[in-house]
Amino acid sequence: MFAVTGASGQLGRLVLDALIERIDARQIVALVRDPAKMVDYADRGVVVRRFDYADPASLVPALDGVDRLLLISGNELGQRVPQHRGVIEAAKAAGIGFLAYTSILHADTSPIGLAGEHRETEALIAASGLSHALLRNGWYNENYTAGAVPAVEHGAVLGSSGTGRISAAARADYAAAAAAILIAGSAGVFELAGDDAFTLSDFAGFLADASGKPVVYRDMLEADYRAALEQVGLPAPLAAMLADSSAQASTDTLFDDGGVLGRLIGRPTLPMKVSVAAALG
Repeated sequence: MFAVTGASGQLGRLVLDALIERIDARQIVALVRDPAKMVDYADRGVVVRRFDYADPASLVPALDGVDRLLLISGNELGQRVPQHRGVIEAAKAAGIGFLAYTSILHADTSPIGLAGEHRETEALIAASGLSHALLRNGWYNENYTAGAVPAVEHGAVLGSSGTGRISAAARADYAAAAAAILIAGSAGVFELAGDDAFTLSDFAGFLADASGKPVVYRDMLEADYRAALEQVGLPAPLAAMLADSSAQASTDTLFDDGGVLGRLIGRPTLPMKVSVAAALG
């Protein structure tokens, strides 16, 4: 059986969809904190099991009969390492044959603050002795298109990325790759990124083209961008994380032209320009 943690999340649901396209839904296990949120997938034949990081006793039993596991990284910053450790230990205790983990692009060298917890998790996986794949995902197109409407309304995209190139892809592209690797049981390190890199100035241009309104990119110092994010209501830790990621992107930290993602999914990744048009459509 094939299991996916965090299956009720945005990426998790897309991975389930990608798996259902290729294998019998009855061979898929959705691991979630609240099974009531997954009735729609249960109706499609997916096995839904409670799997709560805060309840270690729930982990090993939920992996009964599972051979291949996708560990989608948790979203609680600062808690990821202990949560991931619990899953890795449970996977080993349950006799999982293969584990795939969604990490960050170039995790071993990335200066982005978020990369630290991913590096620690990768080390835990390596030390576990489990056959594994590290899916080092680049940024999602949706990270940017989520702010498309307000950017058009204000005529500006804010950030600290300068002229840094960003090789983003649609969340569905990364989900398709995760499903392909889980089904194949392909061990290794996979640097996954979009085929078409863009700068934030390019992104502003895509918004302008799609909306027919003037939109420019305003590059800011990291501290000023962080303050701007806090002013619109983001919690300070989240604002700091986003500002750090934006500033680190100025040195092409989020750029990769290896083309691994497109080859895994057997098609070009979705260009940001197309995602922008859809977001504003």
